[in-house]
Amino acid sequence: MLQKMNSFIESLWDVSRFDAHVTTGDHRYAGTDSSVHLQLVDKSGAESEATRLDKMFVNDHERGQTHSYGLKAKGLQTPDQLDHVIIWRGASITGDDHWFLDRIEIEDKKERHRYIFPVQRWIEVERRYHFYEFDAFLPQDDKQPEIRRLELDRKRNLYQFRETIERGPRQIKDLPDEEKFSEKYEFDLLKLKATLIARQYHLEFTTEEWDSLEDVKNIYFPDSTFYKPECSEYWTEDRWFGLQRVQGVNAVMIALCTEIPAKFAIEEDKIEPFLEGITLKDALQTNKIFIVDFKILDGVPCRAEITSKLVAPVALFYLNRRNELMPIAIQLFQEPSDVNPVYYPSDPRLTWIMAKMFFNMADSQIHQSCTHLGYTHLLMESLCVAAHRHLSPSHPIFRLLAPHFLYLLMINARGLERIISPGGWVDSVMALGSPGLHELIRRGFSQWRLDVQGDLEKDLESRGVLDPKILPYYPFRDDAVPFFHVIKNYVKNVVNYYYSSPEKLEGDFEVQGWVKEMATSQAEGGLGMGGVPEKIENLEQLVQICTIVVATCSIGHAGANFQQYDAYGFAPNYPGLLNKLPPETKREMTEQELVGFLPNKTAALDMMVLTKILSTKGTKSLGDFEVQYLYDPCVIQITNE
Repeated sequence: MLQKMNSFIESLWDVSRFDAHVTTGDHRYAGTDSSVHLQLVDKSGAESEATRLDKMFVNDHERGQTHSYGLKAKGLQTPDQLDHVIIWRGASITGDDHWFLDRIEIEDKKERHRYIFPVQRWIEVERRYHFYEFDAFLPQDDKQPEIRRLELDRKRNLYQFRETIERGPRQIKDLPDEEKFSEKYEFDLLKLKATLIARQYHLEFTTEEWDSLEDVKNIYFPDSTFYKPECSEYWTEDRWFGLQRVQGVNAVMIALCTEIPAKFAIEEDKIEPFLEGITLKDALQTNKIFIVDFKILDGVPCRAEITSKLVAPVALFYLNRRNELMPIAIQLFQEPSDVNPVYYPSDPRLTWIMAKMFFNMADSQIHQSCTHLGYTHLLMESLCVAAHRHLSPSHPIFRLLAPHFLYLLMINARGLERIISPGGWVDSVMALGSPGLHELIRRGFSQWRLDVQGDLEKDLESRGVLDPKILPYYPFRDDAVPFFHVIKNYVKNVVNYYYSSPEKLEGDFEVQGWVKEMATSQAEGGLGMGGVPEKIENLEQLVQICTIVVATCSIGHAGANFQQYDAYGFAPNYPGLLNKLPPETKREMTEQELVGFLPNKTAALDMMVLTKILSTKGTKSLGDFEVQYLYDPCVIQITNE
């Protein structure tokens, strides 16, 4: 009797020592009604008895929920040293075959220690999964290579590419359930969109056209949702036009000019009055002249009902003694001709404003097509899908990059479906329309190189504006470069932690496969990305690629996205479209003629709604991740440094 009592007391102690906290992922169809079992395995290899993770009268393992269970420890030889856990599930009586398990935390209440086993994958029926603490292993170090291979085979079948834009970045063919918005994120987004659209249609216009430039300011609501952007008070100033090149939504186009292009038919005597007493030659030699050239727009199709062709401007800027960039010449088409005049600040005031409006309209086409959508969304989607195809969820590089891919595929899928597809928002608010946007993305992709345009410092260097002594006031550069250095240092430290020797990189066939798919031409079934090595030869190359992914998804996207309402919200400041072509001869404009170029009130309000939605910050800041993927204390310390 005493022996039975001791065994009973020991079993009670066994159950109470360890608790399992099991979290189901916040994905569509993530929950399960299956019977779930878990075992503990210690460092000696001894296994505990299996515990069924089921609570009476509780609907366990549902989407986004965490439940706790007492575990049986009987059978363990060294319970103070757990090695890994084994988990499996049976077939569900309801017939569901899904369960997305986010993580398992084992709490040892005796030692006051918590073991964390990140899972972040779908759990198949009747397959026994062994998860080790922190679950971040290179493929050659994984103790379950066959299960890892089977998981990657499944993911390659699930994550397939399609060509949405001919010869452009590749997109996901069918969106997997795990990529769909979390319940809270989707609810918040839909609530915001419904509110904004409802307010849009609350405004009734007596006429679609504007009476004057001042009338444009009357479209704003009295509350703060559609506030009047500050630029509405100074959008006509040349100083502001220069500031847009260095701190606006597309502050990645300005370049040092050392020679005036032959195609730019400027007259030096028209420019030199704005050079503070020096000649154009001296200004060029002393790095005072800067250029923005939108040659990529030349010949891009546009909406025929708006205009017969799209402007493709080139403009010169002078860096004055106050270190301000001031526009000194604008030519609205690439080739000089009698019907393509060059505009100067000395022209009639409204004529000069008209030239700046058309220049900014061209800038907005590149901003939306390339800088924002093409590079920070679609190009990153290609890299994201390739990562899923080649990197196990347990791969440390996948875990490093995964927080920056969060919701990317879902956002892009919705964007392609509702914003840039034929008949979508782009066809109502942008001059180039859907076909032109596709063509511009294709052109941008063909010119983009990961090791130049993708690398923030290399891009600035290629444009001659990395050195603050050349262009002292450049807020985008001055904010972005320090962040880029922080990201690079973080990535470098994480990479060095997991790749402790050159042999580790050499033997990592998963990361090599990821990079090879990027570099392989589209004709051969790859992504066709320029500037990507076919094989990673050293850790510096891996650090560069990962740094570019993190920086583009954070710095690049923030710079192109979150100021959109402030730029586009006042139509004359940064128009998405202008009606008709500019005049073929330079003449004095009337205000009524200038107003006639502007989009009508409905189109302006559509742009306000679109950019308000796009500008809304939907995820947390860099380093404060919605979903944690790396749990190793050494890596967490790197993140917090």
